Amino acid sequence: MTITQLNYVLAVAEHKNFTKAAQKVFVTQPTLSMQIQKLEEELEITIFDRSKKPIQLTEVGQMIVQQARNIVNESDRIQDIVDQQKGFIGGIFRLGVIPTVMPTLLPMFIGNFMKKYPKVKLKIEELHTEAIIEKLKEGHLDAAIAATPLEMEGIKENALYYEPFVAYVPHNHKLSSADKLEINDLEINDLLLLEDGHCFKDGILNLCKAARNYEGDQLQLESGSFETLIKLANEGLGMTLLPYLHTLDLKESEKQYLKMFKDPVPAREVSLIYNRSELKMQIIEALRSTIAGVIKGAITFQNVQIISPLNKKKEYQVN
Repeated sequence: MTITQLNYVLAVAEHKNFTKAAQKVFVTQPTLSMQIQKLEEELEITIFDRSKKPIQLTEVGQMIVQQARNIVNESDRIQDIVDQQKGFIGGIFRLGVIPTVMPTLLPMFIGNFMKKYPKVKLKIEELHTEAIIEKLKEGHLDAAIAATPLEMEGIKENALYYEPFVAYVPHNHKLSSADKLEINDLEINDLLLLEDGHCFKDGILNLCKAARNYEGDQLQLESGSFETLIKLANEGLGMTLLPYLHTLDLKESEKQYLKMFKDPVPAREVSLIYNRSELKMQIIEALRSTIAGVIKGAITFQNVQIISPLNKKKEYQVN
């Protein structure tokens, strides 16, 4: 068997279609099919059940794909070892970023990084945390920027910064006269939230130590956009919470409605995460140092209470 054959198997397992898989690996469909058939004949087993639509892995095929992924990933890292030894910082680097971090953090560091490391070819995807973890484990991402702690086996977390939660309280809200808020001031059914899948929403639910209950509500609404939540708050439909970096880009007319929390300020931890077996550490360290260089001037809060995005509702304090 060859690494090429294993790559073909992984492509078909991902796309569940021989034609799409062939396009992914830049060969003709007959060539790909022939090589997979040769591998099946050599092993005297069937990897794919071709009678089903879409194509499905057989039971033994599932185990073979898992091992093939490990073999291909390890073979790819031979070049990584050479690059590290030479101190070379370059090549393709696949980075995932969660949606509530992408629009604020990315513009802050991407220009500096590309100028400093012109040989690195960044491929950036905006993904929810669940998809990021899956792609990291499957080797489709080299690293990601996400809210932590995640406590996932095999995933390393390197904290970049702690980002406070900031309340957006319009002038007609009952909390509008408060100077600073306390966590106990929050009522979960009064908060406008992001839709499911956003870890920032999970953090807010953990902060309030409650689950959202829409029973009896006249309006049931969750959005994927902070901008939408702000506009709805301005219409008197409640208040919302924002990540601190997002507040820096608000209009001056909107900033007057921002309210900080009393110390320790509730915050989320944003980290660079990657597979523990990742060998592109020279690029990961370059990313970490570049982000650290731009973020330290934007976020200077010290006494914060980290709110976990996990359902376990863990929290801890950083001074």
